[in-house]
Amino acid sequence: MRAAALHSAAGALLLTTLSAVPAGGAPNPGGLSGSSGVVPAAVRAAAKGVDFGKCSAAQDLPGSMQCGTVSVPLDYAAPNGKQIELTVSRVRATQRDPHNSKRRVPRQGALVFNPGGPGGSGLYFPLIGLLPEWKRIGAAYDLVGYDPRGVGRSAPLSCQDPKRFFKGPAPAPEHPSESYKRERIAQAKAYARGCAKRSGSALRHYNSLNNARDLDVLRAALGEERLTFMGASYGTYFGSVYATLFPSHVRRMVFDAAVNPDPAQIWYRNNLDQSAAFESRWTDFREWIARHDDVYGLGGTAEAVLASYERARARLAAEPAGGKVGPGQLQGAFLQAGYYDDYWPARAQALSEYLRGDPEQLIAQAGPVREAAVEAENANAAYTAVECNDASWPTDWKVWDRDNTRLARVAPFETWDNVWANLPCAYWPAPRQQPVDVRTGPGELPPTLILAAERDAAAPYAGALEMHRRLTGSVLVTERDAGTHGIAGGPNRCVNGHLEAYLLEGRLPGRRAACAPHPEPEPAVAPAERAARPGR
Repeated sequence: MRAAALHSAAGALLLTTLSAVPAGGAPNPGGLSGSSGVVPAAVRAAAKGVDFGKCSAAQDLPGSMQCGTVSVPLDYAAPNGKQIELTVSRVRATQRDPHNSKRRVPRQGALVFNPGGPGGSGLYFPLIGLLPEWKRIGAAYDLVGYDPRGVGRSAPLSCQDPKRFFKGPAPAPEHPSESYKRERIAQAKAYARGCAKRSGSALRHYNSLNNARDLDVLRAALGEERLTFMGASYGTYFGSVYATLFPSHVRRMVFDAAVNPDPAQIWYRNNLDQSAAFESRWTDFREWIARHDDVYGLGGTAEAVLASYERARARLAAEPAGGKVGPGQLQGAFLQAGYYDDYWPARAQALSEYLRGDPEQLIAQAGPVREAAVEAENANAAYTAVECNDASWPTDWKVWDRDNTRLARVAPFETWDNVWANLPCAYWPAPRQQPVDVRTGPGELPPTLILAAERDAAAPYAGALEMHRRLTGSVLVTERDAGTHGIAGGPNRCVNGHLEAYLLEGRLPGRRAACAPHPEPEPAVAPAERAARPGR
């Protein structure tokens, strides 16, 4: 995302004409006419640049990484008003061919990354250049990460005391009672009030539109005339908003685990689709465990594995493991396995050992990490603010109850947990936006690369297809029969080949391309090892 001075920062920026749908209902935070506020902010940023230096001791980062800050307007309708600082990190391009250290590689500028969320910090992203799969990209690009507004060290949001964020052993009823629903409604209302109390009138300015605007200011600060960007998960959504608003500022863009950008889906319907998709991924995981019944002893069919899981849930409801892990913590740990299949062996082993009388691994994997409470509370606050501010949500509990009761009959694993995570949006105190109509026409946007796993639950595959339809000239690469959430730079060489060809050479496959799935994970413990363990 860096270097390469703008030959005429003001001139280049002023040539961009911004357009988007007007806000519906409440005024658009920052006003979409307020997109013009990006121009003075970006011109200032281009003139100032980023004064990269040593990262603070509190950040505990290696010496190869540098840190700095970029100022952006809190409200783009008042670009000269209150400013907030985004913390940015960088590892410079090595310009060394990883296969031939004597060969120098041309530097191609900065590659800016956002990991999604909303609420995810990208500050540690530049360290990815140490991994073998990223060395060629790290040779050609400065790797740049940052904390988006509201996240980490960038004007962080908070909605409650972090000490109260981890609520010790929690229930997770798949078919909640009416009294439990009333309890969660009261919690959601209190949480929404807490967000407003702690942030005041600034709360309304934490949204995807401003995240996209901030990205253009960051581009200018890095001295990049055109942006090379890679977004994962939610990062693909505000990346696509950026592509819609600033198409002439795009050099290359990668959308990894693409979110459905259809305004009608943002965000209530996307969450319903996500809950349905997690049921399929949960089945995939159980089928994998069943194929390794000789290792885990949890059942030889997906149904038998489910029975083992339910037995653990019932036992944890009666007596939480270590006083910390109840059904809610168990569900959270296994939800992570729905995102990433490299969690499968450890989660299956922990469940197996717990049911055999040893809770140690389950406590280690599913128990709350108190030391991470501040970071986790902040990430949740930023997630909630962006999703609630971005669009209208149903304000009548009966709508939520009807839709999710119906869905939970066929997809019980994640449905209600997803409701409780998003329910503050029903009672949100800040104005809502009408989502930007993500869409580019022929010739407006350089070709972009979309990556998607066919069985991704967190970003269902239909979203990648919709993103592909809306961004003219984009190319979709699909990892077939796989479900890892985010596939760039992972174990699939075919996917990585397409990623490198695009970022390093600007070369794309045909309109769509497919890769075979990466290998399934190996079980954590071999049968002979398990048999040799005392008491197993």
